[in-house]
Amino acid sequence: MYDKQTLIELVREKALRFGDFTLVSGKKATYYLDGKQVTLDPAGARLVAEGLLDIITAGEMPSAVGGMSIGADPITSAVVTMSAVRNTPIVGFMVRKQAKGHGTNQYIEGPVKPGDTAVIVEDVVTTGGSSLEAIERAEAFGLKIVGVLAIIDRMEGGAEAFAARGYKFASLLTIRDFGIDPPA
Repeated sequence: MYDKQTLIELVREKALRFGDFTLVSGKKATYYLDGKQVTLDPAGARLVAEGLLDIITAGEMPSAVGGMSIGADPITSAVVTMSAVRNTPIVGFMVRKQAKGHGTNQYIEGPVKPGDTAVIVEDVVTTGGSSLEAIERAEAFGLKIVGVLAIIDRMEGGAEAFAARGYKFASLLTIRDFGIDPPA
């Protein structure tokens, strides 16, 4: 069962760092959330999978879950595994940053096919750029993206970027859960 407080404590202990950082979006920040410290931890993977599956199964169940490699890969694997444990099966897929230069030369890997519904998963959302790139590639493949799910929302425009393009968005946590206010 998903335990929000335990996830907050785990993120605080393993993933939240303070200092001067440059994020993937290019923004400067005084704190950094290293999601892989949680998603590659056994307890963290379980908490994340349980929480995301609670959100997924509360609505219309998509047939697939995935996101941009490499950050989304452990999240996808955890959700796929937990879906089997809960008997609510959902398959996973990975979105490559670059198409592989051999074989099928595609961006999407996994047991999905055009027409499948899917949600994009992300560890930390700032502006939403990485998820939007994953959406673009998944839709070009033929997937129907029905939403974006994150572990943590930095509350710096990602939710608004998804809404502007018509995608539902939910996160397990926000930076407010760590006593951090979003930028004005």
